Amino acid sequence: MSEQDVVLSEQVAYYRIRAADYLERHRLIPGFDELARAVTAFGPSGAVLELACGPGTWTPMLLRTATTVTAVDAAPEMLDQARRQVGDARVEFVQADLFSWRPSHVYDTVFFGFWLSHVPPGRFDSFWRLVDASLAPDGRVFFIDDAWRTSDEVRGGQETTTIVRRTADGDEHRLVKAPYTSEALQKRLASLGWLIEVHDVIDGLFWGSGTRMR
Repeated sequence: MSEQDVVLSEQVAYYRIRAADYLERHRLIPGFDELARAVTAFGPSGAVLELACGPGTWTPMLLRTATTVTAVDAAPEMLDQARRQVGDARVEFVQADLFSWRPSHVYDTVFFGFWLSHVPPGRFDSFWRLVDASLAPDGRVFFIDDAWRTSDEVRGGQETTTIVRRTADGDEHRLVKAPYTSEALQKRLASLGWLIEVHDVIDGLFWGSGTRMR
């Protein structure tokens, strides 16, 4: 197992432990209401794929306009929280590692909230190939993320994309946290063939939406 795989394993372990309180943490994010309005205005439609669904923070919003939602996450505890939060037969929950999972069919919308910054930079391109493989020819993409990293979390200098977070019992876990800026992210996605506009909200929080370039 590579060092990167070890970090990703610690990342999943951290979120498994944090599953019980993560839904409320998301709702307390400054700018949450603005993000919710952006999701509503985007109007995810048809068959929606939600990658890294977590505790189901965004799933109910997707269901307002979606026909079905396939919600994928690596942490079974997060999926348990999401099932209790959502309680809708139109949602299929799938436990899978997003770095090895592949879709069985394409979707009209691909959505992911607070996931892209947890993708190692070396796997950024392959992740977007997954998005491409998951998306119908005229499909749309929407994502939410942030660049928040505290000084306590960053141990290897500001250029590092590996941070350390503690759980309530004091155990430390390494996570990937790439601090993207909206401008740089938009340019990188354009270089991969995506026409996506990234919008700043507040203090490093942003959302993006778009399609493949024609």
